[in-house]
Amino acid sequence: MPDDWEEDETRRAKAALISTAVPNAARVADFMYGGQNNFEADRRAARALVKTAPVVADIAPAARAFQHRVLRFLVVDAGIRQFLDIGTGLPLVGSTHEVTQSLAPECRIVYVDNDPMVLAHARALLVSAPGGEVGYVDAEVRDPGSIIAGARETLDFTQPVAVLLLFTLAYVGDGAEASRIVSSLMAAVPPGSYLALYHLAGDVNPELGEAASQWNIMMPAQPITLRSHAEVADLATGLDLVPPGLTPVTAWRPADGDPRFDRAVPVYGLAARKP
Repeated sequence: MPDDWEEDETRRAKAALISTAVPNAARVADFMYGGQNNFEADRRAARALVKTAPVVADIAPAARAFQHRVLRFLVVDAGIRQFLDIGTGLPLVGSTHEVTQSLAPECRIVYVDNDPMVLAHARALLVSAPGGEVGYVDAEVRDPGSIIAGARETLDFTQPVAVLLLFTLAYVGDGAEASRIVSSLMAAVPPGSYLALYHLAGDVNPELGEAASQWNIMMPAQPITLRSHAEVADLATGLDLVPPGLTPVTAWRPADGDPRFDRAVPVYGLAARKP
């Protein structure tokens, strides 16, 4: 996909709205994942969240390990070669295209986000391996129609696609809307496609609820919602869960090299196949 950033007035206008003085969800997450694309406001916000709920510090490494395991499953075991990663976040080592193309260089990946800083970094840093392809779509998770339309420039929707919603649905407060988003996305991909997601848990650690409330005060434009095990399970209605089903991310096909934690990490993860 050609990079027309400099010629796109809408994108330039969005980029002009980037503020380094106010915490931003993508940059806070970048700091928690050990990235360098963040500012002091983001770092202060992250430290405040960890002070409120120390388990917050465990979420990033646990979620990243789950992401790598589920991508390996999708490429090696399920034979998937196309990936739609919605809510990309700022680029980090071990991004979706790096993991999948290290296993099968022909993999095609489309990243989706609507944060102007994320998109600018994606265009500069997310480069495909030879034989594969990486595309980008500027769209919001609540607009699956635009996501699918943009992804068609890179992905072949007659062949299976893995739809990745990694943390992203926490930004959708209404449960019915979150289910509609998943249903719309999975309706657009053929049988044999997969959904992979992880979601902050609302029924594991009470301190996380306090941290979520604090997040929503600090970042009112990007509020998050926690969901229970049953609520996350509802998001995959109609799909066939891959064993071991919906579990804490640390319990989903754990590997020997995974990080270890002294407390339960309040994040649920799953992979599910469209029959």
